[in-house]
Amino acid sequence: MQATVGDHIVVAGHRVGEAERECEVLEVHGADGGAPYRVRWRADGHESLFFPSSDARVIHPSAGS
Repeated sequence: MQATVGDHIVVAGHRVGEAERECEVLEVHGADGGAPYRVRWRADGHESLFFPSSDARVIHPSAGS
C-alpha cells in the first residue's frame, strides 16, 4: 500500500453489517509512501499511528475517487 498526505484509507468491517472505518493520512512515516501512517479517524477525530492490513484500501481525493 502506498499513500500520501491527504489521502483517505478505508478499512472494511470485519463482521456482517459492521460499517467501514475511514481515516485521513496526516503523515507518512514509511519509505516510498509505505506504512506506518499518522492518521485522523473520521468517526471521532482521534489521531493514531496506523499499520494497514489487507482489509484496507487507499482513496486518492485528487483522483476523484
